[in-house]
Amino acid sequence: MRSEATLGLKIAAVAGLLFLHLPILLIFVYAFTTEDRSYQWPPPGLTLQWFGVTWNRPDVWEALGLSLRVAAVSTLIALVLGTLCAAAVARSRFFGREAVSLLVILPIALPGIITGISLRSAFSLADIPFSFWTIVLGHATFCIVVVYNNAVARFRRTSGSLIEASMDLGATYFQTFRHVILPNIATALLAGGMLAFALSFDEVIVTTFTAGQQQTLPIWMLEELVRPRQRPVTNVVAMVVVLVTFLPILGAYYLTRGTETVAGQGK
Repeated sequence: MRSEATLGLKIAAVAGLLFLHLPILLIFVYAFTTEDRSYQWPPPGLTLQWFGVTWNRPDVWEALGLSLRVAAVSTLIALVLGTLCAAAVARSRFFGREAVSLLVILPIALPGIITGISLRSAFSLADIPFSFWTIVLGHATFCIVVVYNNAVARFRRTSGSLIEASMDLGATYFQTFRHVILPNIATALLAGGMLAFALSFDEVIVTTFTAGQQQTLPIWMLEELVRPRQRPVTNVVAMVVVLVTFLPILGAYYLTRGTETVAGQGK
């Protein structure tokens, strides 16, 4: 009876994984198809020509470059502001602390279209033209949350006695942060930064409301699907997006694995 239950769970797990990942595998297959107008199954043939076509498309490179720059700057802003917010909430006691924590998390809990509309309205009221920085500000709203969640959890697991001991021994605030706090939260910040980068790189909804006429890579893909030209090129680009977002998420997983305890914790 027990073996039958175990077999059933295994079958259910495999079915769930196939349901999640088969569509992604189809994208990879169609990146090699010789047919360029419709998604015919099975593909009539396989070719590598679309990789060369994609490489020589300047619009792809422009969109990719914009996505990488936006993700990098948004992640940097999120690391600074998210860490400062986490330090204030985790290491201080003040009235409204829980309300501050809720307000920091709220942007990622709200639907992206709400965030996008509110940002577009704010930019219009302030007479701010759409630019690279309007996209960055839009992405930073949810990237901060990712960094904050990682950092605040690590701050709460870091023993306060380590910080007190450092200060008692004559270390300055900067020395305490560099030699005591930073080593304990470094992997959490790196993991949060990787996740923030991945989220920013493939963001569509908020970008739609803050980019104006600019095209990040996901927006470029959306436009290509609406007005299809060389469909396999879109699938090649989709492969790049999958890899660019998967690798940081994988790195974040390995960085935070086995970090339930930190220095100075326990008896």
